[in-house]
Amino acid sequence: MSILSITLYGFEALAGLSAVGILFVKNVFHAALLLIVCLLALAGIFVLYNAEFIAVTQILIYAGGVLVLIIFGVMLTSRITGRQLFIENQYVFGASFISLFLATLLIMLFSEQKFYQEASTAEVPPHNSINQIGISMMSDYALVFEVSGILLLAALLGAAVTASSFNIKKQ
Repeated sequence: MSILSITLYGFEALAGLSAVGILFVKNVFHAALLLIVCLLALAGIFVLYNAEFIAVTQILIYAGGVLVLIIFGVMLTSRITGRQLFIENQYVFGASFISLFLATLLIMLFSEQKFYQEASTAEVPPHNSINQIGISMMSDYALVFEVSGILLLAALLGAAVTASSFNIKKQ
């Protein structure tokens, strides 16, 4: 087994364990930190599969932007209310049964699939550079790009209104 395989399995185990840890932790802040670990491990997997652009996007957008806002919101809410946020899971056994059933089903389905081609018959896929991705995003997917920007702006405004209403009620 090569060092690349060991590193890949390490990132996969880290992502899986942190995702399972999110389910069982009671503190929302700790769950957000475990989600950051999971997303960074996924970025490591993307790097190992030579998808550096997706890995950097994963780190910048999700781990760097969205989760920092979530942590900021959790810390602001706990500071305003004066108590920490805790989660109580009521349906642990039912959710565990369903998730184990779905995981078994996925493992059975994926074990029957062939995800690779033989080296002699494999065609080299066209190389997509970041320049081509940018041109495609600003031409073919411009509407989706703009709508997602408007959606993120609306979420930011909603968070600002919610935070200001907490400050008004406290005074």
